[in-house]
Amino acid sequence: MNKIVVAGITQLETVVHVDKIPFDSSEKIYQRPVFIGGGGDAYNEALALTWLGDEVYFMSMAGRDVNINIFNPPGTGIDFDTTYILQNMDYTPNEVIFYDDDQRQMIFEDLKGIRDVGYDLSMLRPIMSCADCLLVSNANFCRPFVKEAVAQNKKICLNLRYYRKEKEIYNMDFLENANIMYFSDDSIDMDPYDFVRDMAARFDPEIIILGQGKDGLILYDKRRNICVHYNSVATNKVKNTLGAGNALIATFLHYFLETGDSVRAIKKGLLCASYKTGFERTREGYMTPEQVDQWHNLIWNEEKVTDKYGVSEQ
Repeated sequence: MNKIVVAGITQLETVVHVDKIPFDSSEKIYQRPVFIGGGGDAYNEALALTWLGDEVYFMSMAGRDVNINIFNPPGTGIDFDTTYILQNMDYTPNEVIFYDDDQRQMIFEDLKGIRDVGYDLSMLRPIMSCADCLLVSNANFCRPFVKEAVAQNKKICLNLRYYRKEKEIYNMDFLENANIMYFSDDSIDMDPYDFVRDMAARFDPEIIILGQGKDGLILYDKRRNICVHYNSVATNKVKNTLGAGNALIATFLHYFLETGDSVRAIKKGLLCASYKTGFERTREGYMTPEQVDQWHNLIWNEEKVTDKYGVSEQ
């Protein structure tokens, strides 16, 4: 069992299924599913890791406008310790997501005052000392988390989903210290392999994962000297891709910390991301280790091979 600090933005989400995007805003939409509840990268990652059996320290921010138990809704099978979700803002960040059957999304986000608040580091330091890894987003309040992880020689996994070259200067403290980097190609305006190689050359991380949606991903592993594309896999019928990237990086991190095998870990991440897309609600669609192993054997059914580093290729 890994001990992982998860730090990032938590939101209230309203998820709406529509016929198509763009839609005619002059027409009322009737009889379409609408789901309201907790969401956000950190929340989704904490759910995924907890389902996989890790001990998760979920450190985030919320507003005084909500009952914190909204992040422990009935039926999830998860009971988070909400001690580390600090309610030091007036209002909780909100996000409204419209999505259609062609995997297109329209997202409206209101981060409220989260850029201007800080986390109580007296709560962080003793927890970080016993953690194996920090899984962090590039929210402003997360910057001291990186500094503390570096001071305590802890592995850092960065989820910087929306990368923009012109904003890179604001993310240097994250990029310069991350051992594992996860990006989405949503905002990448260069050849994906060139992007990965450029990040590897300038920041020297151990692992880079570039998510490419339904086309799969690119995995870079410095130790194994690989930069390779993996196709996505099919498990459930796709309903909503929201949260799939969070399931992917959380699952990869879980298995990579356990085994040191990036190839095996990324395959498990791919299938967890695929499985997650079969559910409409953000809080649903996460897998247990037993389910992951069943799907892994069903999809790949591989013999165990060993590469020149003594690492399993399975």
